[in-house]
Amino acid sequence: MAEAAAGEPVEESQKQRPKRARRGPGPFTLLVLPGLVALMGVAGFLAYTGGLDDAWPQGSDPDPTATTHVDASYIPWLRKAVADCKVVKPSVLAAQIDRLSGWSNDTGALSGEKGIAAFTDAQWKKWGKDDDGNGRSSPRDPADAMMALGRQDCSLAEKVTDLRTEGTVTGDLVNLTLAAYASGTDAVVKAGRVPGDAEAYIDEVKSLSSRYKSVDRESSGGGAVNQVPGAVLAAPVANLTVTSPFGSREHPLTGVTKLHTGVDFASPQGAQVSAASKGQVVFAAMTKAYGNRVVIDHGTIDGKRLETTYSHLLALQVSVGQAVDAGTPVGLVGSTGLSTGPHLHFEVVLDGYYTDPLPWLRPSS
Repeated sequence: MAEAAAGEPVEESQKQRPKRARRGPGPFTLLVLPGLVALMGVAGFLAYTGGLDDAWPQGSDPDPTATTHVDASYIPWLRKAVADCKVVKPSVLAAQIDRLSGWSNDTGALSGEKGIAAFTDAQWKKWGKDDDGNGRSSPRDPADAMMALGRQDCSLAEKVTDLRTEGTVTGDLVNLTLAAYASGTDAVVKAGRVPGDAEAYIDEVKSLSSRYKSVDRESSGGGAVNQVPGAVLAAPVANLTVTSPFGSREHPLTGVTKLHTGVDFASPQGAQVSAASKGQVVFAAMTKAYGNRVVIDHGTIDGKRLETTYSHLLALQVSVGQAVDAGTPVGLVGSTGLSTGPHLHFEVVLDGYYTDPLPWLRPSS
């Protein structure tokens, strides 16, 4: 009788046949199989511990936060290029280069954009230097190019920081810096914020920056940028009655809905406004939007720069460069600039980012 095909039921007569004698293990089982098992075990262990990340991938999609497309020797230069600039991180600089050239040194023609940072001759004349000390300054030298782009970005970051401090522009400092690079500082000033034609560039750079997060040094302060260490600031006015809190709102005069970057305290015309903590006045002048405005730099807290601002003042009582203590008079409550009535617009800026002032304030005594 023919044997049943694989998967077919076995007939009764077949069940009664005598069993064949079992053979012993063959050479494959004795010699090859143990070696394969051992090899797979070792490979699995190495893959688990990171030793075979490339040879034994655990998935088809790369880790989006991993550093890619950048030579390891470039990383110290990326960090050095923006070491003195709190606004621009190395990952943003790397993302710009990725966006500009894809790290290719062959961009542009002889008279056009050159090197990984795509500098023109005119731009290089302004920003380029022999930073690696090899005797020549060239946009095709990656170290020189990274340092030059860092200088350009940090200069733009300083300009937009001053513009935001003065109340000329509003928005995130990283976005404003990238917008100034893409569209020019004049375009940012004219728009008062990120101009529309720079938004696509900003989105692309920020998306690419996730690839280079490991290039950034870990923050010495730790935690979130807007982490509040406690109520460390004295009340700037005697009455802390809030008429408009920190957060998104529709501006009562312009009708535009955007972030209200501080908190408004109700106070009568001419009431005293005082410094919230010891520091140095870095801005004291009339501005279009904020009226008479004072900005005080309080130094660092947990490695983060802390500033406070006082706006719509009737009169200024301090000048730039003046040292102040908590309680030092800085001005009088008023309604200058874009204001609907006497009040103090008070801001807390931590490492360049607006944060809710209320958790920082000790109640007035």
